Amino acid sequence: MTRLPTRATRRAVLAAFLALSLPFASLQAAPSQATEGGWTSLFNGKDLTGWSTWISMQPTSDNMKAPTSVRGLNQDPRKVFSVVDGMLRVSGEEWGAVSTAGEYENFHLKFEFKWGSKKWFPRLDAPRDSGVLYYAVGPEGAQSGHWMRSHEFQLQEGDCADYHSLDKVTVDAHVGDANQGDWKFYRYDPALPKRIGLASRILKRGNYEKPSGEWNTMEIIADGKTLIHIVNGHEVLRVENSRQTVDGKVVPLTRGKFSLQSEGAEAFYRNIRVKSLTGPASAEAF
Repeated sequence: MTRLPTRATRRAVLAAFLALSLPFASLQAAPSQATEGGWTSLFNGKDLTGWSTWISMQPTSDNMKAPTSVRGLNQDPRKVFSVVDGMLRVSGEEWGAVSTAGEYENFHLKFEFKWGSKKWFPRLDAPRDSGVLYYAVGPEGAQSGHWMRSHEFQLQEGDCADYHSLDKVTVDAHVGDANQGDWKFYRYDPALPKRIGLASRILKRGNYEKPSGEWNTMEIIADGKTLIHIVNGHEVLRVENSRQTVDGKVVPLTRGKFSLQSEGAEAFYRNIRVKSLTGPASAEAF
């Protein structure tokens, strides 16, 4: 005859099960405990876990349009991307990018950035240059053989937070005309009329960068409808309606990776963190 367990036996079994389950519950909760105020760190300060590298090559001239060869994915023998004293170092020696494994949408990205001292040919006499790409999608090297299709938060001495379109992504913005010699682009001014379908450089408004070698706090707030660039607590650029062309059709571009450029100058990053928006980007506090 099968004997049914008593109530006391059932209670003992349940207690034992709960005791065994607690360690697993704690492990599952650990990722959320690692966040503070909704922020999640993207860089652990120890290694490049959660990131991948793409190395093309160092151009041999300023007007070189595309690399003649590439090293490729996670092939970085010269340690263009490394961790030094808790910082993510970009040497700039070869061009390429280090990108997050994950994709993000409706986000507030915040990071600290400063320039190093090294510069590399052919940009020895040019301003130090790098950039943070967001909504990065598609194949590596889509833009000039070096970077993914994306929006760029420019990091360049004197031009930090300018906007660049990579691989013809488009936005709308309140802008006027600007140029650098024969290179024609735009300058952001919220008082000017809005122009539609821009796939070019847009100069930010105001200069709030710190001197080279000092840490800057940079932020990007984006929900696809509104993209905002912030330098040391100052909003300097706002564009709208992120989109791309896929198979001949214009579609929204509202999700993608983050990617840090190597472009001929040494740079350092730390405290790279992100949080999800709880409302529209236009209403996010910073």
